[in-house]
Amino acid sequence: MTSSRFRPGRARLFCAIQGALLAGGLFAGTAAAQDAAAPAPAQESEARTLETVSVLGSRRSQRSSDTTSISPVDVLPMAKNAEEGAQFDLAQSLQYAAPSFNSTRQSGADGADLVDSAALRGLGSDQTLVLVNGKRHHTTALLNLFGARNRGNTGTDLNTIPLMAIDSVEILRDGAAAQYGSDAIAGVMNISLKKRKGCEAVAGYGQYSKGDGENWLASAYCGFALGQDGSIGITGEWQDRGRSDRSEPAGSPRIIGDSKVENRTLFLNGDKPLGENLDLYFTLGVQKRDASSAAFARDGLGSEDIPSRNSAAMYPDGFVPFIDGELDDRFGILGLRWAMGEWNADLSYTYGYNKLRYRINNTLNASIANLDLLNGGKGVSADSFDAGGFSFEQKTVNFDVSRFYDQVFNGLNLAFGLERRDERYKIFAGEPGSYIDADGVGFGGNAGSQGFPGFQPADAGGHSRDSWAAYADVEADFTDRFTAGVAVRYEDYSDFGNTTTGKLAAGFRATDTLMLRASASTGFRAPSLQQKYFSSTITDFVNGEPVDVVIAPNGGTIANAAGLPLLTKEKSRNYTVGLTWSPTADTSLTLDAYRIDIDDRIVLSGRFDTTDPTIGGILQSLGVGQAQFFVNSVDTRTDGIDLTFNHERELGNDFKLGTFFALNLNRTEVKAIHAPPALIGREDVLLSERERLFIEQGAPKSKAVLGFDLSRGPWEGNLKIIHFGPQTLGTFSGTAAGVPNAHYKAKTSADLSVTYAFSENTKLTVGGANLFGVKPTRQNPDETDNGHVFDSVQFGLNGASYFVRLWHKF
Repeated sequence: MTSSRFRPGRARLFCAIQGALLAGGLFAGTAAAQDAAAPAPAQESEARTLETVSVLGSRRSQRSSDTTSISPVDVLPMAKNAEEGAQFDLAQSLQYAAPSFNSTRQSGADGADLVDSAALRGLGSDQTLVLVNGKRHHTTALLNLFGARNRGNTGTDLNTIPLMAIDSVEILRDGAAAQYGSDAIAGVMNISLKKRKGCEAVAGYGQYSKGDGENWLASAYCGFALGQDGSIGITGEWQDRGRSDRSEPAGSPRIIGDSKVENRTLFLNGDKPLGENLDLYFTLGVQKRDASSAAFARDGLGSEDIPSRNSAAMYPDGFVPFIDGELDDRFGILGLRWAMGEWNADLSYTYGYNKLRYRINNTLNASIANLDLLNGGKGVSADSFDAGGFSFEQKTVNFDVSRFYDQVFNGLNLAFGLERRDERYKIFAGEPGSYIDADGVGFGGNAGSQGFPGFQPADAGGHSRDSWAAYADVEADFTDRFTAGVAVRYEDYSDFGNTTTGKLAAGFRATDTLMLRASASTGFRAPSLQQKYFSSTITDFVNGEPVDVVIAPNGGTIANAAGLPLLTKEKSRNYTVGLTWSPTADTSLTLDAYRIDIDDRIVLSGRFDTTDPTIGGILQSLGVGQAQFFVNSVDTRTDGIDLTFNHERELGNDFKLGTFFALNLNRTEVKAIHAPPALIGREDVLLSERERLFIEQGAPKSKAVLGFDLSRGPWEGNLKIIHFGPQTLGTFSGTAAGVPNAHYKAKTSADLSVTYAFSENTKLTVGGANLFGVKPTRQNPDETDNGHVFDSVQFGLNGASYFVRLWHKF
């Protein structure tokens, strides 16, 4: 099967729940995980090396390569995804490979259509920490808002990293804030980049069975020697994804489907020994993205949109505004590793930057057009506006030290270190025409560019903070059957204070093939600068009618008038208990149950309108209909089970069959709502039924992947069956008004591909995804976020697709 199968290993990891525990912070080396995959020759086994064997979740420099670990880590090699996969980007590749992972491709959700968010275990995308080569990767500047499943969350844009550049993705399915700091409540993902010698390239094409959404891919990787003992890998990628449209009825002015995206990406990864015990390592990634999503259509002659949101002179038949984004993403690591006797040290600097700038095209400012008409003109305005945007910058310095004592117990690892992080968030104002009300309130034409009003000067500004952290952890093999570890971390943030977290984990090898494991930890997540300072007035559609909604910043005039306190950290408690069983060299099974309690969870509130006794007058004076805020107001509990099974066997006539099954079951419940004193009695507004359901069921309650990989000689066939459990989302009207919630039934899709290897270095793959064209359950379009019969849930709304890939190794 494709790389949805976990690393089968020869040393060798099946599903390889490999290595895990208490890493106080970062990997011991930039590419340690990929180097761990290949055992060293016997004559080199005792040689001193700075490329220490570390796996996500453990700072242990002498980690063994057995199939057991005391925390669950899934290791997914990316080679087959890059060479043969139906999905052309990382987020969608993982969506159809790892059941605990969810990434929903949005439609009709403003900027969220341009960036695919990613999350673990049904929690928010900002509660999953992403590392690249063991170093913290920055989040996006985008804050997911209207129509987005990860509502009110930021997250990491995984699609800034090309598949061809990746060796493997490791997913630590356990609370890890005591090891890695903020955002690691649901777990941690580490993306290990390639730097091995050799060159390869892939060309791909795909489209939906409806004939749209053409997807073109050209990607190449080359690894070279850097001097006599160094190495560097360079990856370049171009991807062009066309727009798809599933709007109903045929001829509808709405456009619902994939946004149009063009990515141009360059990645470098390498290292260079500077001496016998000193290594320099580095990573650089740059991506430019041009993306375009369709907003709600504005109607033409005979509709209420003229003159409020349209001009008869410009668009007599109506129009669809396009929210076009220019994204700029940069990521870099520069570090030194060295040995001091038996001690290993690692000093690194990591830089991340993400910027999104909006241009709204095929639009108008109705107030300008209306003023032009009132002044005797034709009633026109500009049809394109710079609407502003935002950026996020993160700088991280890490210093990590570790030592392994082989004479203490059966082995003891000590690690400790420091981290300094600086973050800055900026909002850029748009040009005046993107937000002004030119004709004055009450004259008929609405302010701002239709589809997405620009950021106003009052929204613009820069905000920053810094944090310090110190950690320590100890991991010991007390006997050849019992391993345990403890980690503690202290962090101090300039904007909300300090916190201390801890973790305990242990594993007991009951037999040579069965291991029992458990962990307990406390955690936290710092409020993002985006959640604290985002400010904007956006047009949303409620029951098909446009409403101007202000997102009021924490600590601002409206939030203070509503009596909302300043944001502070979320606090969590994580518990995991499970087992690993490897009855044969070709069979592996893992089962883990978990509970995650989160207190003071930051949520986007329900909507306060002009009838509100406290802030209704303020909203009226601003000319907006509704307001929302971010507030620490919810306690949640998430329970779940992760199951993985992997088996390989040889059949007759030289056939080989690989079988993989993985399942995630999860349930999130809101346990309590804590209203600030000024809002006591209005808990149903602070967290409406609709917003509660976004928290509880923004991701399917269950997800399973069953895969079969059958090969013989140059031929290989792959069948993958993906099951998405049910979801229930709220409606605008609500059950109190007699409108039932939107229930999305469980759905199952199937992917099939065939690969033929012309030689060891060239192969062609053809196949299809969601072959039976399964779509979500139909809903009332007046009650969905995107105004369409299908919301953006589960596996999307586009139906079946087909693809071809040609891979060649030079």
